[in-house]
This record gives sequence, structure tokens and C-alpha cells, in this order.
Amino acid sequence: MKFFTLLFICCSWISIGLHAQQRVVAECIINYAITSDPGNADKDMMESLKQSTKTVYIKGNDSRTDLNSPSFSQSLIYNKNTGTAVVLREFGNNKLMTRLDNAKWLKENKRFEGMTLSLLADTKTILGYECKKALIQLKDGNMFTVYYATNIIPSVKEFEYPFKDVPGFVLEYEEQEAGNKKIKYTATKINFNPVQASKFDIPVSGYRIY
Repeated sequence: MKFFTLLFICCSWISIGLHAQQRVVAECIINYAITSDPGNADKDMMESLKQSTKTVYIKGNDSRTDLNSPSFSQSLIYNKNTGTAVVLREFGNNKLMTRLDNAKWLKENKRFEGMTLSLLADTKTILGYECKKALIQLKDGNMFTVYYATNIIPSVKEFEYPFKDVPGFVLEYEEQEAGNKKIKYTATKINFNPVQASKFDIPVSGYRIY
């Protein structure tokens, strides 16, 4: 009995030690490059992706994700406290805003219900961080291959709904659709300087509610 008690205490200390090594990142800007498997994209798509970027801003319980391409831009502003989001889209001169309360946000991400997360032992280094591999399988046959930094974790994860249960900061992921189309997002820079609060302001004019 004493042996099992001692073993439990030792395991508990190991668990606490590992948890203590993981730092919660509450302020950061992270840039991602976007690429595609040449065998699964036409020339125009490849060129468009080369000119496209993804930028994530995190500040406390707020996050903002900007996707910019030659033909459109989209911003997703998410609040962890309320579980609500605002999506801003621009196509040429058209500017649209979509508000999602918590119920609508969950409905928007309904396709991720029942997804399975598998944590693997494979590792790679991204931006100086050792990252572990994970696979996320969706019920519709789509799959994400993810590499996440084990010693940092964002203060907001739910804005990237399929990654909400990944135990670290996702620095690379590849989405593979059932038709074998692959798009990869790889972190190219992390800035831990304070993020301006104005990044999360919701426009009061100039956008048509959609």
C-alpha cells in the first residue's frame, strides 16, 4: 500500500512539473504562410496562395484572425468570455459583417462535432519550438495534421475550433479534404509584444450586415 501511495505522489509531482513548464501566451501576434500540395492545386490557385497570409492576434480572452488574399480579405474576431464572434469580409467594394452569438457560433462549427484527436510521438522544430504531431479526424472524412509547441499554449484556443483540445500552441497544420486537396499553414513569426486593444474593436459603420 505504501508503494502505491509513493508511486501516486511521484506521478503527481511529474504531472505538476510538466504542467508548470507550459507557459500560457496571453499577448502575441503570429504570422502564417499558406501553401498547397502542387499535385492538388492548379497554377492560379498556387499563385494566389503564395500571395495569401494568415495573421492571428491574441490578447487575453480576445482573438482576431486575418486572412488576406489578392481577391478577398476576412477577419474573425472572437471573445472567449461570451463565446461570440464577428466575421468581417471584403470583396472588392463589398464589405459584409456577420455576427455570431454563442448558439450560431456552435452551429457554424457543427461539422467538427465528434472529431477525434490522436496525439503522436513525432516531432519537428518550428521557430525554435519543439512541436509534437497530432491528427484530427472529422466525421466527414476530412483530416487535419497538426504540429503544436508543447511548452506554450494560447490563452484563447476556441477560435480555431478543431484545435480547441490540442494541448499546445499550433504552429503548423495541414487540412486534407476528402478529395485529397491539401492546404498547409506554417508559422513564420511570433511577436510577444503587447497587442493594441483596438484590433478587437467591432466596426460601427461601413459594413452591411449579412
